[in-house]
Amino acid sequence: MDKPDFQHSSPAPALSVIVVAADSGPDLRDCVRLILACQLPLELILVDNDSRDGVPPAIARARQDDERLKVVYSHRNIGFGPAVNLGAKQASGPSLLILNPDCLPGEDDLRRLLAVQAAHPKAGLIGAVVCDADGRPDPASWRRDPLLHRALNTLLGRPGETVEIDREIPTELIQAEAVSGALMLLTREMFERLGGFDEKYFLHCEDLDLCRRVRDIGYQVLLAGDVRVTHGKGSSSRHRPIFVSRHKHRGMWRWFRKHDPAARNPALAAAVWLGIWGHFALQIPGQLWRRARSE
Repeated sequence: MDKPDFQHSSPAPALSVIVVAADSGPDLRDCVRLILACQLPLELILVDNDSRDGVPPAIARARQDDERLKVVYSHRNIGFGPAVNLGAKQASGPSLLILNPDCLPGEDDLRRLLAVQAAHPKAGLIGAVVCDADGRPDPASWRRDPLLHRALNTLLGRPGETVEIDREIPTELIQAEAVSGALMLLTREMFERLGGFDEKYFLHCEDLDLCRRVRDIGYQVLLAGDVRVTHGKGSSSRHRPIFVSRHKHRGMWRWFRKHDPAARNPALAAAVWLGIWGHFALQIPGQLWRRARSE
């Protein structure tokens, strides 16, 4: 006769945290440790984008008895958005937290974000203020769509709407056009309604795209100004600056073609294409020099 199974099972998760790793190093260990220290009913889905540093499988081995952790191996670097989509397919919680591996929210931060979500049914996506190690807020926490006319106003110092918001980031809940992709909370229902991330972005601007699509279907993007989270910024990108920069510029071009009315003008579109890829080319010597110095 088989012995009865008395193995304790965790309660159904209220939150599914999705973290994408790509040679993220020690930051990833800190992120996993902090999330799994929470008493919230949650699950952590770690998607490994073909890391070579051995950290994701080491975490899986060390925490093999913690059924809240799921490690998904993509076996090649499929890009950030596609990896999040892959992780979301494994999620069972009603809410999804998309989190960078160098972003370190505490349990109180997660509870406050979930409370905002519960209190605001028209909130399609919620972000937090991400800060450096000294507590300085990253301006990318509170963003506007990078429309061409705004970018030109910013570049030329002209009056009118600009891409940059030249005000101090507030400490209360506000509506925003876009928030930092380092930390984004949305319901699983909303994520599925949007079809997840647009997988034609490999890296960068897919968060701007997701925020824009939330607003396009009549929901709000909110910034919880009182939630401040430490963010290392760039732990996965320092090793491959040219690779990351190329995909960042590809993302900028895709966002422009997809969302900016100026893209309908062939002459403007050609000028923007030249500007984006000219900027990429000008950055390469400096990136090579900085990489050589760091080796």
